[in-house]
Amino acid sequence: MASKFGLAGGIPERRVRPIWDAVDSRQYKAALKLCTGLLAKHPTSPYALALKALILEKMGKPDEALSVSLNAKELLYSDNIFHFDDLTLSTLQIVFQRLDRLDLATSCYEYACTKYPSNLELMMGLFNCYVREYSYVKQQQTALKMYKTVGEERFLLWAVCSIQLQVHFTSGGVKLLALAEALLKKHINSHSLHEPEALALYISILEQQEKYDAALEVLSGDLGSLLGREEDKLRLQGRLLAQASSYAAASEIYQKVLESCPDDWESFLHYIGCLLEHDVNFPKPCTGEHTCPSCSVDSALSNKASLNQELVESRLTSALSFVQRLQENNSSDCVRGPHLANIEIERQRCLNGNPNNIKLMEALVKYFHRFGHLSCSASDVEIYLHMLSGNEMSELLDEISGLFDASLVSVNTLGLTITLFKVQELLGTLFTKPNTELQGIAKRMVHTFYKNLSLSNELDPQESMYGEELLSMASSILVQLYWRTRNLGYLLEAILVLEFGLTVRKYVWQYKITLVHLYSYLGALPLAHKWYITLEVKNILLESVLHHILPQMLNSPFRQHSADLTCLAYRHRTYSKVIEFVQFKDRLQRSMQYLSVKSDSVMLHLKQKADSLDEVESILESVSHGTKLVELSNDDSMKCLTFNEDLEARPWWTPTSSVNFLSEPFDEGSTPSSYRAKMCKHKSNEKDGPKLKDAVRKSLVPRLVDLSMHGCKTFLSEGESNGASSNVTSAGEMKTLLEKYARSIGYSFDDALSIVLGMSSGKKAVKDFAPDIVSWMSFAAFINAWNLCSTEPVIPETDWSSPNSWKIVDNLFKTCIEEQLTDASQMLTSLGNNIPLLARMVTEPISWHLLVIQSCMRAMTPQGKKKKKGGPLERPNTPHLQAIQISVNCMVNILQSVQTWLSDQMRPEEQVLDALLSHLQGTSADGPGQISRTLDESAAVASSEIGGRIAQSLEPWSSAGVVRRIVGAGDELIAELKKTCAQKLKLLKSASASLSSMLH
Repeated sequence: MASKFGLAGGIPERRVRPIWDAVDSRQYKAALKLCTGLLAKHPTSPYALALKALILEKMGKPDEALSVSLNAKELLYSDNIFHFDDLTLSTLQIVFQRLDRLDLATSCYEYACTKYPSNLELMMGLFNCYVREYSYVKQQQTALKMYKTVGEERFLLWAVCSIQLQVHFTSGGVKLLALAEALLKKHINSHSLHEPEALALYISILEQQEKYDAALEVLSGDLGSLLGREEDKLRLQGRLLAQASSYAAASEIYQKVLESCPDDWESFLHYIGCLLEHDVNFPKPCTGEHTCPSCSVDSALSNKASLNQELVESRLTSALSFVQRLQENNSSDCVRGPHLANIEIERQRCLNGNPNNIKLMEALVKYFHRFGHLSCSASDVEIYLHMLSGNEMSELLDEISGLFDASLVSVNTLGLTITLFKVQELLGTLFTKPNTELQGIAKRMVHTFYKNLSLSNELDPQESMYGEELLSMASSILVQLYWRTRNLGYLLEAILVLEFGLTVRKYVWQYKITLVHLYSYLGALPLAHKWYITLEVKNILLESVLHHILPQMLNSPFRQHSADLTCLAYRHRTYSKVIEFVQFKDRLQRSMQYLSVKSDSVMLHLKQKADSLDEVESILESVSHGTKLVELSNDDSMKCLTFNEDLEARPWWTPTSSVNFLSEPFDEGSTPSSYRAKMCKHKSNEKDGPKLKDAVRKSLVPRLVDLSMHGCKTFLSEGESNGASSNVTSAGEMKTLLEKYARSIGYSFDDALSIVLGMSSGKKAVKDFAPDIVSWMSFAAFINAWNLCSTEPVIPETDWSSPNSWKIVDNLFKTCIEEQLTDASQMLTSLGNNIPLLARMVTEPISWHLLVIQSCMRAMTPQGKKKKKGGPLERPNTPHLQAIQISVNCMVNILQSVQTWLSDQMRPEEQVLDALLSHLQGTSADGPGQISRTLDESAAVASSEIGGRIAQSLEPWSSAGVVRRIVGAGDELIAELKKTCAQKLKLLKSASASLSSMLH
């Protein structure tokens, strides 16, 4: 960086370096003070102003930063500046980029390049601006200009990449590829190529045009030597030959690759594909789009060769001989590829007319004999396990059991023990075992983990311990036992097992994710949030991981914690992966998670500030009154949404954020395969199911809130026309949005209105619409607001001035809340408590309704009215005031009933603790309590044999301590919702007093 100092507007390096040092060390106040001193001596320096703008932006003052940046930009454009330097421009570019004003940065560079058309540094800066804006044509033009100026190969490659981007993402078409090929050929003829990346780019241009022979010719010529590793060259040749349908030549090439790299599994799959002349291209999976490995089993099994059976058998026999030679030549335990290849060949035989699984079974047994001690061995062969019959499964498990003596303490014995449990889990045999046996297995897993802790004695605390998977599997079994029996003790033990594991080693992310879901289900959301935070999920991982906690937080009273989670970061760019990263960017731009976070962020702000009409109006104004979110939810946009959540890390009982098997009855008649199919179906339908409808609904709410607030301001006074054009427009837009809102719940508008009326009058049972009850309540609140500003009666058999729509909301809200309070279970000690649902009811539909009430009161307040010329002072609309007062009183009663119920939940800590611990006091062999006692006893007798560090970490452990934290988390959840209710009650009581004075 020192080389840049002294070049920015002639300011000496010694004056600038301390400012950058302060910025780099995050001492922004000190940096601003130094920068102010610099500006005193150089008041017309664009660079000094750019530095100040950067500091202000980092201090969280975007408006000031933009103002200072624009001043610097004006100075750059003035005639007093004798030259442009890249440091000033790049500093401004950083500020403008962070302020989301890339257009301003680009205009600065464009102006500079106009003044100095041959300045390479400025042109590179301009090229980078176009890259950030995804202006592919301008990228190409600028790169070609640089290439013509200095003739460097890299600038030509930049231009070619820009052409490829146009082909991929615009309507430029394949014709542009011919231009890219011509540019490269011309350069090769005059200068050749000098970088492996350049050759790869040239090959890809030919490949896109299906000029495979030409690409092979280039690769076999002098340019082929640019690829340093022979294996890379062979892989590329094999791919090109396969695409040209030269299968025999391609398979020979892949044989050579495998001889050099026997563990290259992808090349082996290509090799088999070429031999059987099917599926040879193996396209890479689209980044982020969810696929379920378990679901892919069936589709994989149906992948048959198009050749006749005799030829297939001949080629597979040849492949088997080749693989066996690879096995003989590679005896290392690290090389698994040839042994897996043996299993794959037998699978192909089964697929292509040879149903005899004996050889497949033999290959699997051999694999476990050789690699069964490795933690990856079970997942390596998962797809093959599902091809086995019931008898073959039992035989395989017996074979694995016979490989080790469970009483020995060794790494290999532990590995084989874990593999046996994993295979049982994958085959679904645990699913069919009786409860007593399952509990015994879980206890044995925990005992095995503790017994083998000494193996991890010398490991670094951040290294994975031997046997970590055992606790995850034991916890999973205990959750299954809870699902079967509804005995809360099993669920508590599932938590205790994982907490015990994290006490031994605090870095196991699998334990933490499972605990996030267990605590969420139990109602101890603060503990779920705590463990999620320790995962330290950052930047792009938020896109695929946030689903583990965000839905629960959004449905909770912890609005501030939720707001902290609703942020995403997108940043990536390298050279040869340009197209891949732009595709990645495109997926993120069209991400369903991105849309959800945008709407969730606005919703959270509205919920946080719902007690202040002015602050809500300010929030809505900052997001264009919700119009942009509505645009994002149109049908065309929703069709293009990408789904980037990684669902594979979720526990089996909650395969998606909208499904939890523990909330459903356990199906005694279900089989492992039917259960697996059900889980996969939920995952594959997640994007087009509840997730999509929820995203649409959320994106409509801010606009509906805005229209609800403003639509009732100009017509609620007596003597004022109800047909104002603005009201007609608002009413029309509201109807359109409400029709869309109704469709997102699954009904037409007329049917939805009929259902609301039915639930309000008691003719329809609220329970029948329970899954979307919060949405129905919000719909009713918006219907009332629409009724207020509509020129025609919204509710059948009423006129516009009728207060009936207020009564509908009052009755519906009262019925829904009362039903939740009546059915609600005791917090923590009996699952099924309704606090998340109550929190949503209070913070969403009730909040929207209170905003309408506040807006109406403001519109009808006498002192806020202006006297008409020659007319008396307007008086408020008394029928509506009376209806509002009744509604306010109803909301007060509703919230007070919620507060009363919450107060009843707040029992003494020791009483709740005893109630929870009573679930762990069982003494029988078939009930919970055995494992928790095992954990406590293990911690109590922990000695130096298991390692001093591990023994020391277990000293403070106790099951009661964990349960006490659960009790505290439950109390925290209750207290937060009580606080929210109290805030709304305070507002309502103030409104009630104001209404009384207006009516009397």
